[in-house]
Amino acid sequence: MAFGLPAVAQSPIKVGFVSTFSGPQAAIGEDMRRSVELAKEHLGGKMGGKPFEIIYEDDQFKPDVGKARSEKLVQQDKVNFISGYIWSNVLLASLKTVVDEGDTILISANAGPSAIAGELCNKNFFSTSWQNDQTPMAMGDYLNTKGVKSLYLVGPNYAAGKDMLAGVKRTYKGKIVSEDFTKWPDQLDFSAELTKIAAAKPDGIFIFYPGAHGVQFVKQWAQSGLNKTVPLYQVFSIDAITLPQQGDLALGTLGAQEWVNDLPGEANKKYVEDFKKKHGVYPSYYGAQSYDAIMLMASAADALKGDLSNKDKVRAEMKKANFKSVRGDFKFGNNNFPIQNFYIQEAVKDPQGMMTVKTIATAVKNAVDPFAEKCPMK
Repeated sequence: MAFGLPAVAQSPIKVGFVSTFSGPQAAIGEDMRRSVELAKEHLGGKMGGKPFEIIYEDDQFKPDVGKARSEKLVQQDKVNFISGYIWSNVLLASLKTVVDEGDTILISANAGPSAIAGELCNKNFFSTSWQNDQTPMAMGDYLNTKGVKSLYLVGPNYAAGKDMLAGVKRTYKGKIVSEDFTKWPDQLDFSAELTKIAAAKPDGIFIFYPGAHGVQFVKQWAQSGLNKTVPLYQVFSIDAITLPQQGDLALGTLGAQEWVNDLPGEANKKYVEDFKKKHGVYPSYYGAQSYDAIMLMASAADALKGDLSNKDKVRAEMKKANFKSVRGDFKFGNNNFPIQNFYIQEAVKDPQGMMTVKTIATAVKNAVDPFAEKCPMK
């Protein structure tokens, strides 16, 4: 037994990371992976004095595959934490497997469906992103201040799309001319919706189309000529991943987000500079949220000196959020979703001519998501 002790002491902490690494949305998963690896590098490859390994699994953009990969991580790999999850439908399909049946702590690095923030909140679920409604709520608040009197809403017909459009309607006080839900993820042609928008003549268009879908919508919006007559307002549709393809077509468009690459703070500056140095591009909020997820895990492991055997203690340390977030001060609400600021960002070119986004306003401060009061946890 004496010979076995050093090996036991150094048994690695295991982190599972579920994301999309194949198909048209693989660029998002790769951005997340790059940020996770950068976090590991910044931590010196250790949490709580112990080495940690990351097991990546590809959900293939499919809820059933995501669930199967999550089961594998919990049952076969016996990971200490699971993170990732771009898509709300994938997360919802995997949730019970991880947090209930597997009694494993899950940190969502992106998806934030309303049900998990409310009635389905769980002691094993944490988020380093947002609840889906919050970002569009911030945009709605901002549009009120700018006197935008009417909006046409367009988004994909799945959990996150419904939450996003519901979110902007929570705060926007102008007229909703109409709203269209498009087939997800198959539909990449938005000409029919753009024709309807042209006929309706709203003051603005609000969209939620992540990744490749956002690229397509912006291109077709410009091709239709509507970019000259109807401004585009968006969440999660114009970012560091899509901008290289959207290019000048996206210039001047406004979005809302809880993290922007130019936020002050040493942790954020180091993250952005090191990411750009390694990869030659800006990181996205997907990456920033993934970086924070790893740092959150590390804060709990460090406080417990690498002993993760008592899950109540691990959860208690996670709840403290005692880490240097790239977005500055970080704290959780009762439902383990962040209480945080949201910013308005504009698509611009940096001094080197690279497309990026910059902060132009703070839309909301210390926002608590609207479903927290439905969560029975205190």
